[in-house]
Amino acid sequence: MTSMFTTVSRFRSGYSPAEVDEFFAQARAVYEGDGAVTMTAKDVRDVAFSIVQGGYAWDAVDSALDRLEAAFVARERAEYVAQHGQEAWMARMAELARTLYPRLTRGDGKRFATASGLRAGYDKDEVDALCRRLIAYFDKGQPITSREIRAAAFRKRRGSRAYVEAPVDAFLARAAEVLLGVE
Repeated sequence: MTSMFTTVSRFRSGYSPAEVDEFFAQARAVYEGDGAVTMTAKDVRDVAFSIVQGGYAWDAVDSALDRLEAAFVARERAEYVAQHGQEAWMARMAELARTLYPRLTRGDGKRFATASGLRAGYDKDEVDALCRRLIAYFDKGQPITSREIRAAAFRKRRGSRAYVEAPVDAFLARAAEVLLGVE
């Protein structure tokens, strides 16, 4: 069987080919209607693979996961709209968006927990800049895409110049979910 992903050299790290292949085989079966297995866009968003020497190139797999998540969201949206209507879907997305807003309205440097001591985290200024773009999207219709949110990378900082990573990651995953739902 030929793989749909390239591998890195045996001296570099990448995703476990066995895990990636198994996940994408399951995703294909679900997407093609195999009722024995269930999978949602959230399952795609939350998947994690082991890191191994000579594994699959991260960027190729991550790009494929982004496309797969978008396909599952589109299907979920179509099914929801067929049952409840377009207005109900948009109301659902608006409700999800409202869950983001309280954190967005916090001031720069205060949106997430600060990394303690010498712990590393995400650069506060960079995270806040992305949050300001989300505010502009919600308040003024300024463009931003789920892809931009998913591709966001922040420099590492320590202590008071850094946000704890996990809450930022969870928040951005929700923001990407909202944007995917309306794209």
